[in-house]
Amino acid sequence: MTFTSPVPTTAGTTTGTPTGPTTGPTTGPAVLDADFYGFQDLLTPREQEAVLAVREFMEREVRPLADDYWERAECPVHLFKPFAELGTVGAAWPECAPFESSAVFRGWIGMELARVDSSFCTFVGVSSGLAMSAIGLGGSPEQRAQWLPPMASGDVIGAFGLTEPLSGSDTAKGLRTTATRHGDTWTLHGAKRWIGNATFADVVVVWAKDTDDDQVKGFLVRKGTPGFTATKIERKQSLRIVQNADIVLDGVEVAEADRLQRIDRFRDVAQVLRVTRDGVSWQALGTMVGAYEAAVAYTRQREQFGHPIASYQLIQDKLATAYANVTASFAMCVRVAQLQDAGTQRDAHAAMAKSFVTTRMRETVALCREACGGNGITLDTGVARYFADAEAVYTFEGTRDMNNLIVGREITGHAAFV
Repeated sequence: MTFTSPVPTTAGTTTGTPTGPTTGPTTGPAVLDADFYGFQDLLTPREQEAVLAVREFMEREVRPLADDYWERAECPVHLFKPFAELGTVGAAWPECAPFESSAVFRGWIGMELARVDSSFCTFVGVSSGLAMSAIGLGGSPEQRAQWLPPMASGDVIGAFGLTEPLSGSDTAKGLRTTATRHGDTWTLHGAKRWIGNATFADVVVVWAKDTDDDQVKGFLVRKGTPGFTATKIERKQSLRIVQNADIVLDGVEVAEADRLQRIDRFRDVAQVLRVTRDGVSWQALGTMVGAYEAAVAYTRQREQFGHPIASYQLIQDKLATAYANVTASFAMCVRVAQLQDAGTQRDAHAAMAKSFVTTRMRETVALCREACGGNGITLDTGVARYFADAEAVYTFEGTRDMNNLIVGREITGHAAFV
């Protein structure tokens, strides 16, 4: 059976009568079933209008091609500019924000992307989240004015080069890429790994240690710079649409004007990671929502022993647990975003959300795949892609263990990092 994943159109279904359509929609529903407690009501009318526009774009433009691009491990780069034209890229920055928005809204947009395709969410988020946040938080006013508007419009795609082949969780002290200054020019040597968008990005934010003071600095490396090579990482089984790359920096020269002027040490980099860690929590939530919706739709249609399997207790138990995980994760994501808006968010707030939500995501996608039985391992049921992509989301922006150690430091006052 070829299965088209439908999307429920009303919120909080509590009766035994299915409310969703039996074929995939061409536009998104006004309200998500998965938003059981009605968190969308916290958004302003203008924000809700923008959310619906993104939801419709994802249903119309991304969902029909997501499985095929995922299977081929190719990225629909051509959709970045049409998506950017919706006006939600760069919404956090005054240089390019179409209207004043909340952190809840900005997180919600990431959830909407991941709800349809977590890979597309990562593709967009690397440029609009990691790269733009690095420039927005670490750049001078001139750098912000130069880069943020064209990135928000989709004319420039960014990448973010922090992780290295031998440095992941220990990046704060273990960074091996170096930067040496010669007058108004810096020379970069080193390597990076798992850098999304790097094979086609117009600009890559590269983090390197200054050989003079041993502090981390940020550099804007433009596409085509001599000495910079990016090679696509092959044979991935998660986030296959994302074009992760191994980068080699062999005597790459960068002008002082392209050094991020407000980044002087790793603590400055951590400000960027705190913001983007929130985004990963919303992405994990969206991955859960997508898997949950697909599982509900499939179990309503699939019949065994003369009845839809959704009518059986064991299936309902799995779906109810998934629903609770989604609802609890919504609550945590929303509250952490509110703390960000209030200026009271701490590292441990973001770390707890990332750890908790991604853990719940891992459980939820497994339950949803299980509810679909053997058909759950095929792309046709709509669950398998979320199940596979969850593994990468679970890992990046700090593993569960590392984020829990950040929370542990907050609790005890003692840093347990080696």
